[in-house]
Amino acid sequence: MYPASMQESIKRLDATRDARIKEARIPLLGADGKKELLKGFHPDYIESSMRALALGPNQGDRTPHEIADVLEAWPIVLPATFDTEHPKFDVDVLIIGAGGAGVSAALVAAARGAKVLTVTKLRIGDANTMMAQGGIQAADNANDSPERHYLDVMGGGHFKNIPELARALVSDAPGVIEWLEELGVMFDKEADGTMITIHGGGTSRRRMHAARDYTGAEIMRTLRDEFRNQNLELLEYCAAVELLTDEQGACAGAAFVNLETQEHFVVRAKTTIIATGGCGRLHIQGFPCTNHYGATADGLVLAYRAGAKLAFIDTIQYHPTGAVYPEQILGLLITEKVRGVGAHLVNAEGNRFIYELESRDVTASAIIRECKGRNLGVVTPTGRLGVWLDTPLIEVLKGPGAVKKNLPAMYHQYERFGIFMDKEPILTYPTQHYQNGGILIKDNSETGVANLYAAGEVAGGIHGRNRLMGNSLLDILVFGRRAGIAAAEAAKALSPVSRPPSFMHVAAYEAELKKAAVPLERRSPMLLPEYRRPEFKTPFPFAALGCE
Repeated sequence: MYPASMQESIKRLDATRDARIKEARIPLLGADGKKELLKGFHPDYIESSMRALALGPNQGDRTPHEIADVLEAWPIVLPATFDTEHPKFDVDVLIIGAGGAGVSAALVAAARGAKVLTVTKLRIGDANTMMAQGGIQAADNANDSPERHYLDVMGGGHFKNIPELARALVSDAPGVIEWLEELGVMFDKEADGTMITIHGGGTSRRRMHAARDYTGAEIMRTLRDEFRNQNLELLEYCAAVELLTDEQGACAGAAFVNLETQEHFVVRAKTTIIATGGCGRLHIQGFPCTNHYGATADGLVLAYRAGAKLAFIDTIQYHPTGAVYPEQILGLLITEKVRGVGAHLVNAEGNRFIYELESRDVTASAIIRECKGRNLGVVTPTGRLGVWLDTPLIEVLKGPGAVKKNLPAMYHQYERFGIFMDKEPILTYPTQHYQNGGILIKDNSETGVANLYAAGEVAGGIHGRNRLMGNSLLDILVFGRRAGIAAAEAAKALSPVSRPPSFMHVAAYEAELKKAAVPLERRSPMLLPEYRRPEFKTPFPFAALGCE
């Protein structure tokens, strides 16, 4: 239940509902209006939140301090603690990460005859894929086309996207939906079997395919089942701490630490795919986040040390609607589907202030402006700010039971705390959601380092400066599959490595760190976030991992 201090605002919201239903749709912002809103209120435009990198392939490029801190950091493990002459595994394709991108890559690589090993820091499926709610885009309706989808993707990314990557994304989309259907994903359908599709923010057509409000979980469940049915080789609770390279600087595998036994071991591979996800748990600018606990930018660190260039590392996506109250679920994703099925964004006075399906960066900026620029945010008992999502409106527009039908997982999440979404609004504020940038790739997922590929949120360039809803679940599958195919085919043409791989690139990077006077206590990859209160924190056990 909401405290009395918030009930007055709810009464004002209830009082304006009928008028809001009758009024014409709130006008879309023009290009100039969007630019002004973004520059005034989007976190990416806060100059003090970023710095130029002092070393590495992106030297001179600006990125948030939190990302710079993990890129400009010393290794957490001494290379000398690894036996590169006697790898524990020797494979064609090594995949680091077992979310949607990694598992889809493993499936298609194995189907092409490659010997595949997938290694993940947590468990298979412990990934942002599992947490994605709203849907996956694909232009497969009669009134739609990949060309229209492409224009939406480019427009949503402010026309900064790498065109070849955006083209690959939309071209493969219908085939990805067909593939998922064949594997057993249960998408929402009409009684006659027709796919139900809805709008997402920034889309010109209804092309969002969903499984209620747990689409990512449904997709990940299906991929995981297929992975297990194929008896593909998997190591869990093993964190990648460095890549391996050969004398020419090509990737030749990776070094791992078993987080349960502390065993250090090496996997030698002809080709390697990084599918480690994003950086949400770095909590850029102190924002809460929607990400799983393993999203600590590890893949960026490993690839950057090996010489891979990054793209769009100065832009982070803040999802417009993260949970604010109750605080037990602070930052939890409130899917865009809530707005897609009719809920209004409403300020403390009960008034709409933005068209709900503007692109995410614009909508997030409008919410921040309402709360911090106009002082029209709702204040929680602990002083947090937010605006309302008028979820009871969905019942009015779609009929009784519409909230439970369309948003069952979210309904039960709030019901646990005595809040009933079909009768009461929910409070929301932007939350860190997605890493727009990442490792620069080609349209076959190849990076700038030979024999190294990247797929999923760890890769950059596809979405430009802002991602549209439903294109992340699509992204991980399109480029996961492309990486798996390319890596498997490349491995066929490569001879077995005759000499042991090494950490020469790490030594070169350490020389740069020393020259830049980076403090020795700054270490990465992070592996897991630290949430203990200061009085309970202990220094990271570098010695236990074989570090100085």
